Amino acid sequence: MNGLNFLNLGAASSSASSYSGMILIILMIALMYFFMIRPQQKQRKQHQDMMSQLHKGDEVVTIGRMHGKIDSINREDRTVTLDCEGIYLTFDMVAIARVVKPATDAESKETKESSENTASSDVKEELAAPDSAKSEVPASNADNDEK
Repeated sequence: MNGLNFLNLGAASSSASSYSGMILIILMIALMYFFMIRPQQKQRKQHQDMMSQLHKGDEVVTIGRMHGKIDSINREDRTVTLDCEGIYLTFDMVAIARVVKPATDAESKETKESSENTASSDVKEELAAPDSAKSEVPASNADNDEK
């Protein structure tokens, strides 16, 4: 009877080690999911959202780092035609790496107005400055003229 008890103890220890091996494999799969698969799914979803929001006139960068402005979008064929400084190129939509958002109308107006205000204030300063300040001769040149 002692021999049978020894066999039962061996079977119990081997089943415990097989459970720990299975738990280790399941843990590795779970870690792989959370560190590799899930972030990739989030990135793919963000890219699909970006593709669905593309409009004519958006400035984009392709995966080949080519910059251009969207001229037309064919959602059926999943292609986009880019205007790259007068050259029209057709790409698959998956080739769009990112969208460079153009400045909004309000921002462009503010920038234009601020540059105009800066230019006009420079002109006003020049007009307001006395003529003597503009025609000052450096001291070293004045000394040379006196000799």
